[in-house]
Amino acid sequence: MSESQTTMQQAASPEPGERRDLIILGGGLVGMTLALAAARSGITSHVIDRADPADLTAVGADGRASAISTASWNLFRNIGIADSLDALGCPIDSIAVTDGMKPGRIDFTPKPEEGSLGRMFANRDLRIALFDAARQEPNIAWHVKTEAVRRDRGPHGVEVELSDGRVLKASLLVAAEGRQSPTRDEAGFALAKWDYKHRAFVTGLFHEKPHDNTAWEIFYPAGPFALLPLLDDEEGRHRSALVWTVAEKDAAGITAMPDAMFVNEVASRMHGVLGAISLSAPRMSYPLRFHHAGHVIDDRLAVIGDAAHGMHPIAGQGLNLGLRDVGALLEVLTEGMRLGLEPGDAQLLARYEKWRSLDAFMVMSVTDGLTRLFGIPGRLPSAARRLGMGAVQRMPTLKRFFMDEARGMSGKLPALLQG
Repeated sequence: MSESQTTMQQAASPEPGERRDLIILGGGLVGMTLALAAARSGITSHVIDRADPADLTAVGADGRASAISTASWNLFRNIGIADSLDALGCPIDSIAVTDGMKPGRIDFTPKPEEGSLGRMFANRDLRIALFDAARQEPNIAWHVKTEAVRRDRGPHGVEVELSDGRVLKASLLVAAEGRQSPTRDEAGFALAKWDYKHRAFVTGLFHEKPHDNTAWEIFYPAGPFALLPLLDDEEGRHRSALVWTVAEKDAAGITAMPDAMFVNEVASRMHGVLGAISLSAPRMSYPLRFHHAGHVIDDRLAVIGDAAHGMHPIAGQGLNLGLRDVGALLEVLTEGMRLGLEPGDAQLLARYEKWRSLDAFMVMSVTDGLTRLFGIPGRLPSAARRLGMGAVQRMPTLKRFFMDEARGMSGKLPALLQG
């Protein structure tokens, strides 16, 4: 048994009957970030995840990558994992937005002194950094390969029974289980939701030409086609992540394509911007749906991340929105606990909901609007879009607004996400 495995098992075995401040259901990127940020502030937690961390961090298990905004990077720096990630992320120095590669594109390129628009990380690298830090943190009790079979919330605390028979207690229950959150559904939260009837194909590409740290967002009527810069591999090969959105009716045919045919279809949509291409990661796909919870709190319950809001990946803001949830919830809890309130206090949860509801709704509404605007087919809509994009290209103030949104530096930011 490795030293890290031993550490994890020890961290996952608190004293019987030990009550902690939080029970976090879901140990993914958002849930574990909350646990680690809380631990750095002296807040204890139980983290419950049905997955095996070894499976999640195995080579080739997940070829996905995430754009980490400037604000989210500040969070990682403030909780002490930036040093382990710094050399693994590729800066996004500019974003090129185009309607089908026709004339009239927008180039978002900040001044050198303003820094990048974000960084691209392999999800595997993010998990490894979070998991390694969590294993060393005594304030985190990590329970893996198990799940909650009973959740009770009462006036004096919460109690969760695990599938292995253990019973955990805390002041506050946090649902970070992702889009299909059983805790959210059990609480009866109403969701605004719809199906885009699209599917995102995600993979990695090797390519002949360097990407120059530029992300491409190419809009086609069938859906956006994004190329996101990654660091060169150990052999010096240039790499980018691909997120290709297609209509659900076409998805089965694309899934059935052999790799060579898939690569040809991808290349035809790239118009040679990165030269010859080949696959660098396994192909994955998932359906695209929108959901937004009207409430993100209940008695001794807070909902964060994809459990609270699921959005189109068009702007790469899904994970960043979840990390803003983390920062806001932690700030509310730490300030309240400093005043002698417990984490499950209704006043604190109400403040969290008020803070996050408007921000999340605004980001998701803009993302949904862009998806629908660029999905209108035909020459006239395309011409109108390109006319508008040309106007934005010539307006520095408007471009700066969009760049601040991409960095996640707009609105009321939690302290952990500030510079």
